[in-house]
Amino acid sequence: MIMKKSKFTVRVEDEVLKKFRYVAEYNARSANKEVEFLMRKRITEFEKAHGKITLESSFPE
Repeated sequence: MIMKKSKFTVRVEDEVLKKFRYVAEYNARSANKEVEFLMRKRITEFEKAHGKITLESSFPE
């Protein structure tokens, strides 16, 4: 199954980004993959606490 990929821009202080890239490299991931990993982890935590999110019930973009 082909998954559509979307772009998401984040503004962050230089120091925070440099430290984040350090953490990502430590985890053998790119900064992009580290963000994706953390997003998926947070979604899993949220769904455990509040139930599965369906696209029909999500907030509009």
